[in-house]
Amino acid sequence: MPLHENAFVLMRANFAQIAQGRKPQGVVIGTLTAGQLEAVNQSRASHRPPLPPVTGEVLFYGRHLYRSRVVRDGYTIEDVLDQIASAMNAASVLSPNPRMTVFQNPQSRIDRYGNTVRDLAVLECTAHHPRPELFSVMPKGDKNKPKT
Repeated sequence: MPLHENAFVLMRANFAQIAQGRKPQGVVIGTLTAGQLEAVNQSRASHRPPLPPVTGEVLFYGRHLYRSRVVRDGYTIEDVLDQIASAMNAASVLSPNPRMTVFQNPQSRIDRYGNTVRDLAVLECTAHHPRPELFSVMPKGDKNKPKT
């Protein structure tokens, strides 16, 4: 799921619009690798009934991410961008989950609060089908969270 070169500019712009109370437009921030796309579509095909395949282009709006990580958890925009960069890594692998499409970076990283985390990306694959949306990220292992 490598991010495109301009992804951080686009995501910052969407977060700024959300902070101003405006509704951001969806922007393309990256593309699933061939292996990641195959894993997602195989998983979707195994559902009963089967779900239609998605394309590799990943959209970003950011409303849920902003509300959950910045407003609720107290992370900064830069923290969230670090989480996204890690979770959207080309090495991230599909994690089995019957209710959602989740990728996790197998490599841990040290966040700004001293935690060793492995970042998860949750893709929403229905609302903008056939393109998945980066709906959320979660830094698994973030015992020391920012003070809100």
